Formats: sequence, structure tokens, C-alpha cells
Amino acid sequence: MSDGIPCLWMRGGTSKGAYFLADDMPSDTAKRDDLLLSIMGSPDPNQIDGIGGADPLKSKVAILSKPSRPDADVDYLFLQVFVDQALVSDAQGCGNILAGVGPAAIERGLVAATSDITPVRIHMINTGEIATAQVSTPGGKVSYAGDASIDGVPGTHAAVPLLFQNIAGSMCGALLPTGNAVDRIDGIDCTLIDNGMPCAIMAASDFDIAGTESRDELEGNAALKARIEAIRRQAGTLMHLGDVTEKSVPKMILVSPPIAGGAINTRSFIPHRCHASIGVFAAVTVATACGLDGTPAAGFASIPEDGRYLIEHPTGAAEALIQKNESGVMVGAGMLRTARKLMDGLVFPSL
Repeated sequence: MSDGIPCLWMRGGTSKGAYFLADDMPSDTAKRDDLLLSIMGSPDPNQIDGIGGADPLKSKVAILSKPSRPDADVDYLFLQVFVDQALVSDAQGCGNILAGVGPAAIERGLVAATSDITPVRIHMINTGEIATAQVSTPGGKVSYAGDASIDGVPGTHAAVPLLFQNIAGSMCGALLPTGNAVDRIDGIDCTLIDNGMPCAIMAASDFDIAGTESRDELEGNAALKARIEAIRRQAGTLMHLGDVTEKSVPKMILVSPPIAGGAINTRSFIPHRCHASIGVFAAVTVATACGLDGTPAAGFASIPEDGRYLIEHPTGAAEALIQKNESGVMVGAGMLRTARKLMDGLVFPSL
């Protein structure tokens, strides 16, 4: 490891992370996690001695390997490296970092480019599901240039459409793990739901806030965060996730009426820091909750006729697509993301 470890540093969606090949990582989980903490510079709120960005959105890791199942082209393990704790979690997936997996797999030779657009079937190890990314590969090489834009990222880039199937109950075993559209925890109505990401969705107004506050305002509201955390720990048990004290799920989502023409407005916690935007799977899960009668989300939502839900967040909106069959049953979901290669080289741990 003293000679450095091959690393792709990429922006995926509205996150940044380090992309590694599994063959370049220790096979022992504890040794791997210690290595990643060293690489990122954790635990340290500034991550000054590592490549992490002092923010959960910039302290993420993707580990890629050859597919372990015939319906996939690459295996992808997501790891959240905590900033100020010596903790690496595989308790969730990440749809933003997922956006970079297809390009990274082609860059690293795990997948061959097939035409101007190369579909990459990604086995998301964290949840066991398959996502398909459409990667721009003109001339057989990944291109990051294009005219697609997503809120929270300056400029335009090549589109990376992500399509998901069979993600309901990805970690909790069922879309509604308690069997209820609404559960009451500490006097708050909550929708405990998992459509790719375990979330507890609550009305911001029930916490005596508007839901339009800035990220910094919410970060500084210690009483609000403590109340949300108390609910989160109880929700984890109800959602069959066990003791979530040191886990990054469920995500806690506060919803309010849309303010910019979208389907609904959100403020999300991941789980202890207020998100600058919203995660891909969290956005899909919120969109799903909007269509469930009696939920806090349904009470505020403006339902789009074309199934394209603009989920508003502090820096714009994320577009989630919900596909339903003729009977109104959800059969798939998707989202448009972009990605960009930022650095390709060797990273040096402090070990």
C-alpha cells in the first residue's frame, strides 16, 4: 500500500467519491475499512489528512469488481465513510455514486464499450438489486461532455439515465415494512417506506418549521436534530433494520408543499447532517410516498400526470420517474444523473 492504490476520484450525481477495484483492496473487511478511513482522513471533521471533503456527500467510496451474477456486467459495493467517526458503513446504497459506476467500469476495463451508448447492468451489492446505466461512449470511449444538467451541479455534462426495477423493500423486505402507510412515533405521523432507500417521511410543519429553511439553519437547530434522531432510532427497529444508532439508515425526510413548481419540497438528513440536495433512491422513495393516500407526502404533493416527479431540495430539484402499469401498480423507477471523472491516479494512505 505504500506504493499507492489506483483510484478514480469522480463526481457521481451530487456527490463525490473514490472508486476502487476490489482487487486493489484488502479482502479482510476490517483492514479494508481501516484503509479507507486513512485514505479519507477520518475521523476528523476537516478530513485534513485525507482526500475526503469534510462532508458526507464527499466522503464516499465505490468498490467495483467482476459480476457475481449472470444478469449483471459489474458488481458495485457502496461504502459511506463517516467524517468525524471511525466508521465505514455498507448499510445503504447510493444512487448518486451509482451514476459514476458505469463510466468507471468502462474506464477500468471491467466492461467494454459497445456503441455510442453503452448499457451497463450494475449489481448493487448493498441491496442485491440491478440498475442499468446508459453511458455515453462515442468512439468506444467514455465521454463526460453533454448538454444534460442536474440541480446542485454547475454546467452541463453527458446524461447518465439510471433505471431500476424490483427495488421496493430493498433493505426492509417490503415497501411498507410495518404494513402501514402511516405510523405514529413520539407524536409524529411518519411514513416508514423503502423503495430503494429506507426513509422516514414526516411533515416539516409537525416540527414547527416551514421546511424551506436553509441547510445551515437546520444544521444549527440542535433541538430539532435531537428530536429527529430519537424518532430515527425507533423507526429503525420498526423497519426491521435493528439498532440503527451507528447506521446511516433510515434517512429522515421532512416534506412540505412545493415552492418552485415541483411535486413536493424536501429537507433530508443523512442521517445526522442536513443534505445539500437529496439522494437518488431517497428521491424515488419520496415520489413513491406521494402517491400513497393518507401519508404526509400525499398531503402536500402535486402529482404529475406523466410520472416525472420533481423532488425539490435546498439546491434545486431532482427528477424521479415512477412507472406504473395499467392497474396503477408501480413496476419501475428511474432518474437522470450525470457524472464526471475528476482524477485518475494513486492515492496514499497514512498507514
